[in-house]
Amino acid sequence: MKRTIRTTALTVGALVAALGLPAGAAHADATAPRVDLRTLIVSDGGPATDAIAAELDTAGTPYTEIDLTQSKRPVIDAAFLADTVDGRPRAKYQAVVLPNDNPFPAGSAEMTALASYEQAYGVPQVDAYTYARPEAGLQYPTAGGYSGSIDGVQAEVTAAGKAGPFGYLKGAVPFEDNSPTVGESYAYLAQPAPGADFTPYVQAPIPGRSASGSLVGEYRHDGRRELVVTFVYNQYQEQFRLLARGIVEWMTGDVHLGATRNYFAVHVDDVFAADDRWDTRLNCTPGDVDCPVGEGTPDPIRMTPADVDHATAWEQQHGFTLDLVYNGAGSVDQRSDNDGVDLLADKLIADRDEFRWVNHTYTHAFLGCRQDVTVVPWRCDTNADGSTKWVSRQDISDEIALNRVWGRSAGLPLQNDELVTGEHSGLRILPQQPADNPNLGPALADNGVTWLASDNSRDPVQRQVGPATTVSRYPMNVFYNAGHASEQVDEYNWIYTSRAQGGSGICEDNPATTTCLPAPLDTATGYSDHIVPLETRIALGHVLAGDPKPHFIHQSNLAEDRLAYPVLNGVLDGYHALFTDGTPLVNLRMKDIGAELKRRAAWQTAVRSGQVSAYRIGGTVTVTAPGGVAVTATLPAGATLNGTAFGTPYAGAVSGWVPSAGQPLTLTVPSSTPATAAVHGGAGHGPVTAPAPRTRVPAGVSRPAAGTTAS
Repeated sequence: MKRTIRTTALTVGALVAALGLPAGAAHADATAPRVDLRTLIVSDGGPATDAIAAELDTAGTPYTEIDLTQSKRPVIDAAFLADTVDGRPRAKYQAVVLPNDNPFPAGSAEMTALASYEQAYGVPQVDAYTYARPEAGLQYPTAGGYSGSIDGVQAEVTAAGKAGPFGYLKGAVPFEDNSPTVGESYAYLAQPAPGADFTPYVQAPIPGRSASGSLVGEYRHDGRRELVVTFVYNQYQEQFRLLARGIVEWMTGDVHLGATRNYFAVHVDDVFAADDRWDTRLNCTPGDVDCPVGEGTPDPIRMTPADVDHATAWEQQHGFTLDLVYNGAGSVDQRSDNDGVDLLADKLIADRDEFRWVNHTYTHAFLGCRQDVTVVPWRCDTNADGSTKWVSRQDISDEIALNRVWGRSAGLPLQNDELVTGEHSGLRILPQQPADNPNLGPALADNGVTWLASDNSRDPVQRQVGPATTVSRYPMNVFYNAGHASEQVDEYNWIYTSRAQGGSGICEDNPATTTCLPAPLDTATGYSDHIVPLETRIALGHVLAGDPKPHFIHQSNLAEDRLAYPVLNGVLDGYHALFTDGTPLVNLRMKDIGAELKRRAAWQTAVRSGQVSAYRIGGTVTVTAPGGVAVTATLPAGATLNGTAFGTPYAGAVSGWVPSAGQPLTLTVPSSTPATAAVHGGAGHGPVTAPAPRTRVPAGVSRPAAGTTAS
């Protein structure tokens, strides 16, 4: 159950005096003011407030940010925080985020205004990263607590946290420890101060003691509520990503615009075809364009029927569906070379309903410029006048249509509007081809393609290509040309080590590359010990960030050593160990991911441009957005839209999308929800008073800057 908000029961006169409202304004309806669904973020430029802002950006939740380091920033006073609209008192912000419990000088009028505002309207405050001290409801760390690194520590959600804002988590909150040489998480662990009304929500063991100290907790005092966070973080770290949802739900009372869910989809490219194998002697891939023509002997990697059995069993075990991105010519060639026999295709077709299927073109031809592969790297061939030679509209259309016909004849359950071109070709690729093939868009129109895959590492922003909208896919760094772990590690070493260590020198030439190795990996253990944990962490980071974009691998990764599964297991098993069943991974097909990305982008644009407004009066939420822009919100279970249940359940709340015709939408939330409950009266804590000024950190206690490394 959510904790009932406790606050000062202000009289109308006290409300007017505290907030400087026009006389008589509160008489319009003193028990139900208007509270705008917008958060005030007061930033000091540190990573903690930036992380919370990033979370709101991702969800599409409106906020106003004030940078304390800017001399021309607005002054936070009563008029900045509240006014009246149509005779009704209005709170302009439903929540306040501060960089710590009091970032202002002693005796600050701005902190006084904030405290009075929070008391009057029951507006909660998040202390994004603060020192443990009695003014924040905690003992000093020197009083049997701890201050220092908590890299690698496993924190736990308390019973109160599970019953409250962090109920979507099973309990464990692991803190990253990605580098033995870099401090990643600094924290103050402390217990509640004597007599303080403080409830820990997330805590960790205090080193050397049997007790635990709070990392996240709620402090209630002077008619105010603060979420006190005593560890430093940035928006990329797993511990913040796990807790971000709960921080937002706590400060908004489960009522806010925007929504987030956790997504994971995996595309398996080149199905039915074979992938060329890396040559560990030549350091290139015979048969592909990275090897000089004629060098080496191709040794293709192709799945077997046993690999299909393994894939279907794995799907059933994990409750997850793979998207098979297929090339029909791969099977045609196999039958041609083997007297009509293709056991792999027979097995995949028999099990076709176990997977989702996506057109990958018939032969996997390169659909951009005509490639000149007589040089490495390849270049675009040119006409006599120097213009680029492009693959024709007809050739592109044939590749799409032939593969569709082959798939239909095999009974594959296809969506004709989805397409993944071979190597994402046809789209721009730097440096050789800086523009899309001009024939690509018309060919897509010829075949009714409206969703086109792109490579997120090259083309991350959704855009239009003719009639199609792109869906960026994350490449997993499990190589298409490696069937065995030793091959994967050998190629990895070649790419990511220096020339002096036998590598390609790419890292020397591009020092910003983050996966560079200080020394070559052991070919026997490097895959399991280094590559798998790294790729798991990267992919899980996308999931925890609420990013719907799919990841892609290749059919070769499901063959031979089946290199993809350790990474996929790490993501899925890791996720399910952290989240309750009420917070499932959302596993969408490509067109649905594209629609979500497109809808989300339109909403975020409208929010950032100030075209969206929303407010709550009692149990009624009113939202106005531009016509044609779908509205999204997160509300408590039981919320309705025009008498009909709103949204679908996720993480203890309901969320969803509602079409907007430009007219106000009215939603109703259950009257028991905590947001703005304070204005209806509550247990009094005495008169409105400003908080005590910040105290100095006791001598001998270090207090680092709020900065960490991004993972």
